[in-house]
Amino acid sequence: MLNMSDSIIPLVMGTIVLLASLISLKLGLSVAIIEILLGAAGGSLGLHAQDWMIYLASFGGITLTFLAGTEIDTRLMREKFKESFLIGFFSFLAPFVVVAAYTYFIDHWSLPASLLAGTALSTTSLAVVYSVLVETGLAKTQVGKLLMSSTFITDMGTALALSILFVKPTLYTLIFIFVSIAAVVFATKFSHLVFDNPHLKNKVVEPEIKYVFLLLLVFMYFAQLGDGHAVLPAFVLGLLMSPHFKETADTRSVRNKLRTVAYAIITPTFFIVGGMKVSLPLIFSALGLFFILFGLKFVSKFVGVFFLSRKFIPGGAMYTTLLMSTGLTFGTISSVFGLTMGIIDQVQYSLLVGVVIASAVIPTFIAQKWFMPAHSEDIVELNGNGNGG
Repeated sequence: MLNMSDSIIPLVMGTIVLLASLISLKLGLSVAIIEILLGAAGGSLGLHAQDWMIYLASFGGITLTFLAGTEIDTRLMREKFKESFLIGFFSFLAPFVVVAAYTYFIDHWSLPASLLAGTALSTTSLAVVYSVLVETGLAKTQVGKLLMSSTFITDMGTALALSILFVKPTLYTLIFIFVSIAAVVFATKFSHLVFDNPHLKNKVVEPEIKYVFLLLLVFMYFAQLGDGHAVLPAFVLGLLMSPHFKETADTRSVRNKLRTVAYAIITPTFFIVGGMKVSLPLIFSALGLFFILFGLKFVSKFVGVFFLSRKFIPGGAMYTTLLMSTGLTFGTISSVFGLTMGIIDQVQYSLLVGVVIASAVIPTFIAQKWFMPAHSEDIVELNGNGNGG
């Protein structure tokens, strides 16, 4: 392994960001996959995350989650709540039960470690799902919106499991919850004063984007203070603010600019740093268990999602199942939490993070390579035919 100096790391990061984009365009695969793989390769060659990269990566995950919320059609979510809830709930429950049971009864992990493993591998990566849907043009279709709604339900289950089973609430936790609720209510009621203000529109200083970033930074600060995570409030904020981004051409332009800024450097850092978290030597030391855990996550996700998807999304059941099998943000958060609190050891941590990273890459690759719908219009039509009336 090379000992890469701190001064050259920003240059290496910039090179990876550009290289990932070029490879993505050449191969026709999601740039998130390429960034994760290049991050893992860079980590094995001595690339390590500096403090600015870690913070920017955290901000990237929050920004992606917020943007995903803005893409969700709240009307469709209300109309299709049963479908979203059932797919999302069983997407969480099946891998949670299967992985926790296997690691406890078969591999003889401690009960807390087994419950944490089930939590870490129950996730669906909202960041990966959103990135893929945006890049493929499916984010605006009914199946894309239903998929993001289901992913939110899955990650809500994961967040609740992590909170109920492991997190000991403190006064700061209550402050984080209160501030999150207050910020969401404030933004929902008063954001029009920013987005509809003629003195702020189409200015080169982009005050609307800075306003959104400030809200997300507030979430991140109080989440860190209260040992929580800003993903869920950021998603809810995006969800409730989504009407502001769809009313006029100006507000839609704000979302497009925000997406451009995020995809230039913020979200690539999130995916690259995620790839760097994998310790390949530790995974190779327990390679058999790595494949078993990955297989359990994949199979249990398939059982929990495919048959419901075939009923509710007949035109994209396998594609939906594969993307619901991805994991990244919450899986990594759960694993880091377990290692920090002494619930799991370094080998268990590397196995879980390795499986999480692999689940972000392999199902996405398969979905895009062999199950990518040819035309988004076909999905809308099939979805309408499958669920209408």
